[in-house]
Amino acid sequence: MTNSVGNESSKEQVDLLVVGSGIAGLVTALTAAEQGADVMVVSKGALSSSASYHAQGGIAAACGEDDSPELHAADTIRAGRGLCRPSAVETLVEEAPARIDDLRAWGARFGPEPGLEGGHSRSRVFHSRGAETGREIELALARRVHAESRIRVYENERVLGLWRSRGRCDGIIGEQGRISSPATLLATGGAGALWSRTTNPRGALGEGIAMAYRAGAAVADLEFVQFHPTALSASGMLLSEALRGAGALLLDTSGERFTDELAPRDVVARAIAARGSALLDLRPIDRGRFPALIDRIREAGYDPDTEPVPVAPAAHYTLGGIVTDLDGRSTLPGLYAAGECACTGVHGANRLASNSLLECVVFGRRAALAALADATLDFEPELPEPLPAEVDRIDQELREQMWQGAGLVRDAAGLEPLRTASALVPRLLAECALHRRESRGVHFRADFPVEDPELAAHTVLRHGQEPLFERWS
Repeated sequence: MTNSVGNESSKEQVDLLVVGSGIAGLVTALTAAEQGADVMVVSKGALSSSASYHAQGGIAAACGEDDSPELHAADTIRAGRGLCRPSAVETLVEEAPARIDDLRAWGARFGPEPGLEGGHSRSRVFHSRGAETGREIELALARRVHAESRIRVYENERVLGLWRSRGRCDGIIGEQGRISSPATLLATGGAGALWSRTTNPRGALGEGIAMAYRAGAAVADLEFVQFHPTALSASGMLLSEALRGAGALLLDTSGERFTDELAPRDVVARAIAARGSALLDLRPIDRGRFPALIDRIREAGYDPDTEPVPVAPAAHYTLGGIVTDLDGRSTLPGLYAAGECACTGVHGANRLASNSLLECVVFGRRAALAALADATLDFEPELPEPLPAEVDRIDQELREQMWQGAGLVRDAAGLEPLRTASALVPRLLAECALHRRESRGVHFRADFPVEDPELAAHTVLRHGQEPLFERWS
């Protein structure tokens, strides 16, 4: 449904205000409503426009007899290149099986057997209709949200900034009015659409991260952006990791394999980039397992039954974001974050495949419970402080600059111009990337190509301060 937030003089108030309608936002809303809270979800587009809806990969959980949370944790930490926050990883993997049960109870359907994806030592990745997992979960959650009387959904409503007063977040300021809440949760997704080649929807511009930083919340690890190895060369359409998990092969232009298809994504992506181009051969797999994805490949003009498909890396997932604890609390009182816009430190320097949807469910639920537990009965918002006058300008020139200067391989010469970019998040990313004078995981600097053990720490940015390295336990 689509509603109007109200006029400028209105002062609607809810127990929990959720900005963003992907899986993290909807899980947060449902959890809070089931606890008896009145919830409002505000989305700048339709529910079907979120990155979650377009997520092809699965959701990981150690549910098999040959598997365990400890093995899942070991794989996650190995992929994260020494930068995963141990407590966040433990929380993620221990809660994973229960959160799969929650999704099933909310109506999500998964295939009978989990599959294998890159970086996993066991088959623990649950899929829906081959490569339609994000869509299936999002639609199931959306149906439950629309049926829940305690949740109101406002689609196509743009948030201009956070309502800040007395050193805390009291809600949001939208184009058509203000909404107050003792707890505001940002679930606005990542910033992948800032690059010219991306698998993300066009609206994934890091706006939640920018809003939080401008309001005084700390952000971290913005230099770590994962590039998916296999996007269709012509369009950037994502070709899921599940295809390689099922046995699809990566070939060079001579038809020879050149990498381990199930190595961590940063390794595979740079191997492809080093050759300039690559081909994904789908002929060895049962293409009937991925009907919708195979249909889209054919619609793009390729015949995966008879020939390999040209692929190249594309910006895919923002590992850093708004600093939170394990319960979604940011450093700004009253403000919470979950999903891709948040940074718990769980992914480290390279996200393990299919941990992202799991992150949304695990930490979205925890954030909802914490927000309700933290709420005070005497909450009374004051008039908001003025919003910053600066307006981000994001155009194709900036996207090309991001691809050239902050892409798969970086150096100081390419990053320096981004410090004066026309949008905040690219400037913050450049500060973090210049501060990290090493190569680690998805952050690869040609001028510092070696991993430095002294820099096994998170890059934290606080408003008006230089980047700092912090170690999180």
